[in-house]
Amino acid sequence: MPDFDEDTGTQSFVPNFDDTGSQPVPLVAEPQKPAEGIPETPAQAAASEEDAEKDVGTEAGGAPVQSVTVPGRYLYLKWWLLALVLLGVWIVAGVVGLGLFYWWYHSIDNTPAVFMVLVYVVVCAVGGVMLAMVEGRPFISALSLAAMSGPFASVAAAAPLYGYYYCARTGHCLIGLIPY
Repeated sequence: MPDFDEDTGTQSFVPNFDDTGSQPVPLVAEPQKPAEGIPETPAQAAASEEDAEKDVGTEAGGAPVQSVTVPGRYLYLKWWLLALVLLGVWIVAGVVGLGLFYWWYHSIDNTPAVFMVLVYVVVCAVGGVMLAMVEGRPFISALSLAAMSGPFASVAAAAPLYGYYYCARTGHCLIGLIPY
């Protein structure tokens, strides 16, 4: 038995989060008409005429709720497109990492270079989180993952340059890049 509000005569709606399937549309309650023999006030008469003209909500009758999903739009990203997005962002991040390491290694005062590394890491982290807030766009989500992993790609690109510089000074390295 549905639970009706005694003041307005409408059914109160309580969301059910246990069921994720389609839910019927709640019925719109009809306005109560005065009993026969009781005269209507002019405001009630005008309101009942407007309601008769509109005839809103009589066809709702428990039809299932339509899906919000737009047809033809993917809710996921193909693996090769994810790989291309990651590769593209990592190439740019690698160039940035090489440039920052080169600047840090060859500068007399390392403070500006270290500050720029901090700014770069913060921009990657905040930008990735901001991109992750976009809903329904898997490409932007992939771009978010790639942006947040940008500092990793920068370190991976700068590691061989560090190995080259280290091996040029010490001399005992494997293939001239890997210190042991």
